[in-house]
Amino acid sequence: MNLPDFSLNGKTALVTGATRGLGLEIAKLLALSGASVIINGRSDESLNNAVAIISSTGATVTPLKFDVASETDVKKALSDIKEKYGHLDILVNNVGMRDRRGLFEFEMDSVHKLINTNLIAPFNLSRQATQLMIENGKGRIINMTSIAGPLADAGDTVYTMAKGGLEALTRALAAELGMYGITVNAVAPGFFATESNLDVVADQEIATWLSKRTSLGRWGEPFEIAGAVLFFASDAASYVTGQVLAVDGGYLAHL
Repeated sequence: MNLPDFSLNGKTALVTGATRGLGLEIAKLLALSGASVIINGRSDESLNNAVAIISSTGATVTPLKFDVASETDVKKALSDIKEKYGHLDILVNNVGMRDRRGLFEFEMDSVHKLINTNLIAPFNLSRQATQLMIENGKGRIINMTSIAGPLADAGDTVYTMAKGGLEALTRALAAELGMYGITVNAVAPGFFATESNLDVVADQEIATWLSKRTSLGRWGEPFEIAGAVLFFASDAASYVTGQVLAVDGGYLAHL
């Protein structure tokens, strides 16, 4: 009997938006599981802080400062990765932005910015990273979508559109890249108590609502997202592609 292998020893992984929140927890677990992890961010200060946090666990990560929405930055970053590591095995597209406004409150520049960050940037980074994976004969791409992909609510149209598109892109890339031994899957977070959500986490009314709306009755802790990403990144998921795993405490399944 072959036991599932969750080790990432010898693997090189790039995690975007990894300086805090879910991205930081994902990078931490991948590094602890043996991968050589490159963490992305846009400021030296945030990257240095993230490196210090992860290093305190005994794991090692490398910072790489670049803007995922810049095609020039992405090309340079992947060139640097190829020069230093020779290959890239795992890409986690975690960078995202949120802009909650009503349909008629958006100016088009803001629409383009949100779509570019949440959808076009992962498309471009995946397409370019794929070249390094093809050279290696296999690879893993994990997109961080959202339960806002399959669900919609008033006042969140553009974000829902972008995350729904990223979910569709996950399936499209899986179909396109399977012939190269590259799997493409997505993790859809639900309600997580990250730094960016501190104000609403402290809202007792929302906590009461979540206690009734989710099967587990609570906010998710940031570290609870990382195991799903590790699964998709590891050889344990070698025959899984084109799938979206909701990590939402039962939100999608609960009336």
